[in-house]
Amino acid sequence: MALINAEPYSLDLDPLRAALIIIDMQRDFLEPGGFGAALGNDVSLLRWTIAPCRQLLAQARMAGLTVIHTREGHRPDLADLPPTKKACGRLPVALGDAGPMGRILVRSGDGHDIIPELYPMPGEPIIDKPGKGAFHATDLDALLKNRGIAQLIVCGVTTEVCVHTTVREANDRGYECVVAADCAGSYFPEFHEIGLRMIAAQGGIFGWIAPSADIIPALAEPGRSGGCR
Repeated sequence: MALINAEPYSLDLDPLRAALIIIDMQRDFLEPGGFGAALGNDVSLLRWTIAPCRQLLAQARMAGLTVIHTREGHRPDLADLPPTKKACGRLPVALGDAGPMGRILVRSGDGHDIIPELYPMPGEPIIDKPGKGAFHATDLDALLKNRGIAQLIVCGVTTEVCVHTTVREANDRGYECVVAADCAGSYFPEFHEIGLRMIAAQGGIFGWIAPSADIIPALAEPGRSGGCR
């Protein structure tokens, strides 16, 4: 076991039973000219997560952790897009419409894909999810259980939406989750801070939070390397 200095208290991490889940680091959310920017958001508030995510990802790969990437998006025929989600917010461009990087949040479009800086390696599973949480209408739970995973290191965007929903879903399924605080981000900094506080509140009601600088050493302990699995 490796000890992570986390909030609300230290977490014993077993890298042999842990996975890194990178949530929705997609071009449409993080790149200038994408869907997020078209809605008036400052994408630089998400892009500062890229560098620490890359460091965490590199160490996770060296340590042999299961690495899983998620993407939010829908079938090209939009059969899995609820009308309420399509109408939500009365946006100038709706989900499924043509956007700056292809059809918005539709699978196979350029904007739907993961940013080059964190692109999956061959063999790293990609979970395409139609909702906010990574467990809803996906095979993530089966994938984790088949690999004997009990602990999740979670990062990605946005903190208060897809990261938070995934952590809540994982908590209900019995997984221990630690969110890498500097590897998650929001278009609204105050939502990021409050989202993290909610996870660790009441003795860790949903899980733990820790900076990547306190997670990476736990993955780098002697005897933990061994390549991707």
